[in-house]
Amino acid sequence: MQGKTLPPGLHRDTLAVRAGLPPSQWGENSEALFLTSGFVQPDAQTSAQRFANPQEGYTYGRTSNPTVTTFEQRLAAMEGTEAAIATSTGMAAILLLGMGLLKAGDHVVCSRSVFGSTLNLFAKEFGKFGVESTFVSQTDLSEWKAALRPNTKLLFAETPTNPLTDVCDIRALADLAHSAGARLTVDNCFCSPALQRPTELGADLVIHSGTKYLDGQGRVMAGAICGPAKLVNEVFAPIVRTAGMTLAPFNAWVVLKGLETLGIRMRAQCANALAVARFLESHPAVTRVYYPGLESHSQHALAMRQQSGLGGAVLSFDVRGTDPQSLRANAFQVIDSTQLMSIATNLGDTKTIISHSATTSHGRLTEEQRQAAGIGQGLIRVAVGLEHIDDLKADLLRGLDKL
Repeated sequence: MQGKTLPPGLHRDTLAVRAGLPPSQWGENSEALFLTSGFVQPDAQTSAQRFANPQEGYTYGRTSNPTVTTFEQRLAAMEGTEAAIATSTGMAAILLLGMGLLKAGDHVVCSRSVFGSTLNLFAKEFGKFGVESTFVSQTDLSEWKAALRPNTKLLFAETPTNPLTDVCDIRALADLAHSAGARLTVDNCFCSPALQRPTELGADLVIHSGTKYLDGQGRVMAGAICGPAKLVNEVFAPIVRTAGMTLAPFNAWVVLKGLETLGIRMRAQCANALAVARFLESHPAVTRVYYPGLESHSQHALAMRQQSGLGGAVLSFDVRGTDPQSLRANAFQVIDSTQLMSIATNLGDTKTIISHSATTSHGRLTEEQRQAAGIGQGLIRVAVGLEHIDDLKADLLRGLDKL
C-alpha cells in the first residue's frame, strides 16, 4: 500500500508523528516492527544490486532494516538534515563519528565539559590510534581558537553540558571550525530537536543518544548521527555494516513511538525543571543552581536563542559544605532522603532521576579532570520528569531541610 506523500514545510511535532517509510501492503497505521535477520530476494540479479547498493533495498539486518530506516528518516526530518544513521547507543554514534572522520595524525578540539565517557573516548581510546585531542573551556571561544592546528579535523561540543548545563555558541563554533577547514559536531542529547536544531546554526553533524529524550521512558538504548546524505551513506554506513554497531529493530521501534510525544513531553518537563530550579535558588542549603532557564545563568540569553526559549529538563545544584567530605555527605543525604525520585544515572525519562555526578557519570575521571570540568563533591544532578511539581519540591525538601 502506498502512503500519502507528506507536504513540505511541516512543523517538528508533525514530523515526529508522520515522517518515515510508507506503510506496507497491509496499510498499518502504527509503524511496523520488522523482526528478521534476513530478507528474501526475488532473484539473483536483484540480490546482487542490493548488496552492491544497500540504499536500494534490504538484505541483512546488520546492513539495514525498514523499522530502523523509518527511525532514521524521522529523526533526520526533525533535525532538518538530509539523512541520519542509527547506532546501538549514543556512545556508539560518537565512536562511529571518529572512525569515519579521523585517522592517525589528526587533531580534535573538544569541550572539557562533555559527558565523562565522551572524554574518555577521545582522550584514551582514539588516542591509541594516533588521534590527539585538546580539551578546552565550553564557553571561552578564545580557547577553542587557540587550540586549532593545521591538522584539526573536528570540533566537538554538547550543549547544554552534563551536568553543569554550560551552553556553547553553536554558530560561533561553526564559523571557527569552518575557517580552519574542520567540521563541528554537536551532541544534541539534552535539548533534542524539539528545542534545538544545531545544523540551523551551522553545525555539520548532530549526535544523539536516543536512550534519553527521544525514547523518553527509559526503555531501550539507541544512538544516531544526523548530517549530510553523502557522509551518512558513503562514510558512516559502510562502517556500521562492517563493524556491526547496528541499532536493533525493536529498539528503533520503541524510540519511534517515543518521538511521537517528544515535543509535548519536552515542553512539560522544561516547565517542571524551571519551577524546580527557581525553588532550589531560594533554599538556604543550596549555594548554586545550574539551569539555562534561570536569568542567573551566565548564558541564559544565548540558551534562550538556541533552545526555542526553553531551558531544558536537566538541572544541577551545589549543596553547602565546608570540605569535600562534608560536601559529599550532604549531597548523599539529600539524594538518599528522596522517596519519589529515582536514584539512577540515566536522564530523559518521564520519571525524575537524581544522581551524584562526581561518583557516577564522572566517577571514572581523575580528580584533576573532575575539577577542570567543575564537578564538585557537593553537586547533585536532577533530570526532571513529569510528576507534579509540588511532589518534586517536597521530595527535595526531605533532605535539604536537614542540612
